[in-house]
This record gives sequence, C-alpha cells and structure tokens, in this order.
Amino acid sequence: MTTASALSHRFDPLGLSGRSLPVKAALVLSGTGILALASQVSVPMVPVPITLQTFALTMLGVLYGWRLGALTVLAWLGEAMLGLPVLANASGGLAPFAGPTAGYLVSFPIIAALAGFLAEKGWTGRQVVKSFVAHLSANILCLAIGGAWLSWMIGLEKGLAFGVTPFILGAVIKSALAAALLLALARRKAQPLDL
Repeated sequence: MTTASALSHRFDPLGLSGRSLPVKAALVLSGTGILALASQVSVPMVPVPITLQTFALTMLGVLYGWRLGALTVLAWLGEAMLGLPVLANASGGLAPFAGPTAGYLVSFPIIAALAGFLAEKGWTGRQVVKSFVAHLSANILCLAIGGAWLSWMIGLEKGLAFGVTPFILGAVIKSALAAALLLALARRKAQPLDL
C-alpha cells in the first residue's frame, strides 16, 4: 500500500488532514472547552471523582489524531494550571497537580496520544473490537499511572481501593460507548449524503 493510499484509508472523520493552522487552533480551543464540560459531569467520590474526562480524552485523541489530541489536552491542563475552573468540580490552579489526582492529570495527554496513535493504526471505526481495546488500554494506563501516584500518597491498599477498583467498570463502559460511537461515525461517513 502506498503512502497516499494509506492516508486515504486513515480514519479522519473530521477531515483534519490538510487543515490550516487557524482551524487546528480553533479545534484545540474547542477541545479544551469539551474537556472542561466533560470534567463537570461527575459523581463525587473521595479522593478521586468519577467524571467523563477519560471518555472525552480518548475521543479527542481519536478524532483529532494523536498529536493534536495530546496538544489539546496539554492546553487544557495549562488552563487549569493558570487557575481556570476546567477540572472536575470546577477546580483549577496548581493544587490538583500535587494532590491525589496528580497522577491521573499527568496521564491524560499520554492516554489521548495512545488512543489517537492506535486509531491512526486502524484500531477504530469499523474495527470495533480493536477500537474498544484501544480505549480500554488508554483507560487502564490512566488508572495505572493515577493509581500508582495515589498509592504512593496513601498506601497501596487504599490507593487501589479508592483510585483504581471503583473506576474499572466505568472504564469498560466508556470504552464500549466510544467504540460504538466511532463505529456509527465510520458507517455514517461511508454513506453518501442524500441532498
């Protein structure tokens, strides 16, 4: 397969390949807004709330591609560091980056990049099982990094009990939802528009 034909089969539902820098900048800005909104959909838990963040993170990685997806997440984390209330429970500032959620925050650009990278390798769209595995892998990586940090802070047993175990079912559900949505998007893109 030539490079041109490989690019033509690449999953690019937003048609981002070849877009101008201003369009990509606007996508980064809108992506940070999506992440901020997804962060506010949460189930309060101590010390780490359940949110739609990881769903939005992996979806942005897939839809934007691994580079632009990771850049969007870094921009969103930068907004948080500046004090904007874009994290869970409308928090911001430097405190979340040193507290119980720090490991998860550090993992976020990594998991967006991982989901995007796997999507660029074909693990998305009509490849629904691979898509599910890609999203679940990213979610598990998030739990591993976040859980390791939390365990360092409060001990292994508590770290696993409060920072990993309660989130496993949610990771599976969010991964399945992401795979289903991306399959629907791939099918819709493949159908000609009726005008």
